[in-house]
Amino acid sequence: MADKQKGMPLKSLKLPPGKIRTGPSHVGRLIGVIGIVIVVGLLLAFLAVLNYGKNFLPPEETSREILVTIPQGATNAQTADILLKAGVIKSADAFMWAVRIRSKLRKPVNVKAGEQVLDPSLSVWENISTLEKGNFKFYPFTVPEGWNMADIARSVETSGLGDAREFLALCRDPGFISSLGLTANSLEGYLFPETYSFPKGTPLKSIIKAMTDQFKKVWEKYDAVAATKGLSLNEVLTMASIVEKETGAADERPMIASVFYNRLKRKMRLQTDPTVIYGLPNFNGNLTRADLETKHEYNTYVIAGLPPGPIANPGEEAIKAVLNPSPGKYLYFVSKNDGTHHFSETLAEHNRMVNRYQRGGS
Repeated sequence: MADKQKGMPLKSLKLPPGKIRTGPSHVGRLIGVIGIVIVVGLLLAFLAVLNYGKNFLPPEETSREILVTIPQGATNAQTADILLKAGVIKSADAFMWAVRIRSKLRKPVNVKAGEQVLDPSLSVWENISTLEKGNFKFYPFTVPEGWNMADIARSVETSGLGDAREFLALCRDPGFISSLGLTANSLEGYLFPETYSFPKGTPLKSIIKAMTDQFKKVWEKYDAVAATKGLSLNEVLTMASIVEKETGAADERPMIASVFYNRLKRKMRLQTDPTVIYGLPNFNGNLTRADLETKHEYNTYVIAGLPPGPIANPGEEAIKAVLNPSPGKYLYFVSKNDGTHHFSETLAEHNRMVNRYQRGGS
């Protein structure tokens, strides 16, 4: 019986009911379905990446300037929100991803605080680089020769660079003045006339230091000359500031300086209006006889010699004029109402010129 079972033909074997017969055609269909799923998945992933990648591209094609202000201590998320609202980037998330990638590949992104100029035609990556370098918006302001501290303080405030009162307070702060390497009661005379340019947010101390540093550079050329003439820095700046206020004609400065030197040698009072005006707390533009008779340390109609310090900030030409005055014996000068003056050696001649130019006489 066992031998007969061993010899049973294979074709007599049957599959149990309910079993699925699989062959080569069924396997192929399964692989095809899986392949389609994979291709569709890859395509969807590619489209998602492509769509997300667009967020890293510039939001605009045309280059233009957009001002953004990054507060001190702003987080990357806060910076991203500021840029998005300003229209510099397409996506805050893209910015955050770019920051993470840059930080991994190089070093942590360090965005500089302040008002910066960005370009919406640049990519997220390029604007991040700009923020790291600091493309600040600079605001220029000019200090003309002869402006005093109050004039400069108003200009600084008008330029949006700081508070005028704080500026003046620093210019009178003994500790701050000393930190600048200067010995003076105030910085009047030491704020050199020049065109300066600073970004918003620059500390007022830095702005003032730039002005005094510029003065020091100029003064280096004249320090030794002043010493040989026996003149102190304060004396030179005080005289130069008066010369600066007395004339707008460059070629007259040495003659104006000569007049003041001649008067000092003769023990005559300088009697110069700009010093009187500087000492008046609320000058209204109309200098009166009462003003000329009011006693204060800057009234050179009352005091002898120079006032205690500069009354303005002189330029280099006024300093040169004080150190190299014109030869001559002139003791007086009067305005000819055309920006120049008539110079006289005697009081009689001076009075005639006053009558001619100031009173309409001959």
